[in-house]
Amino acid sequence: MSVEEPDDFLRAVEAAVFASAEPISTTELRGHVGEGGDIIAALTRLAEDYAGRGVNLVERGGRWHFQTAPDLAYILRREKDEPRKLSRAGMETLAIVAYHEPVSRAEIEAIRGVQVAKGTLDVLMQAGWIRPAGRREVPGRPLIYATTSDFLTHFGLASRRDLPGIEDLRAAGLLDPVDLALEDLMGNSTLENDPEEA
Repeated sequence: MSVEEPDDFLRAVEAAVFASAEPISTTELRGHVGEGGDIIAALTRLAEDYAGRGVNLVERGGRWHFQTAPDLAYILRREKDEPRKLSRAGMETLAIVAYHEPVSRAEIEAIRGVQVAKGTLDVLMQAGWIRPAGRREVPGRPLIYATTSDFLTHFGLASRRDLPGIEDLRAAGLLDPVDLALEDLMGNSTLENDPEEA
């Protein structure tokens, strides 16, 4: 399809995003609407036009889709959602995948210091938060895992760069005090043993 008029191009981009069953990338959009204009500018304008309405145009992980405005989502719920109970092992595994992706089971186990049950990864994949992302090019070719766009959507992130950093976690009191004390101790002993600092 080739679109000549700027308003026609904007309408074509809007229609293509609306008709897509899954979030759509700018490359896929270009395949639908052709070379008639600037896709990013059109998406930005549409996002501004839809801001404050019952439906918003949002970008998550480089893909665009329409979604119900967060303040109106309760209207569409037919039954009370049961909050998902995720085990501590599941939360730790999800955090490791999010911060270190792509990561193999062995790498997750090395970071956690304990084995990862197959069921833990299965629960995270069933929730749609992680996915197999290929195989590591090492002996045994282990499967590696990465987060999904559903993970970003569920946790309200535009990209993985929005994950909190170590300082944010420390400020929120989410780091284990024993780990913080050990980190301080290790930092001080490193300075004491550093000949250049003396």
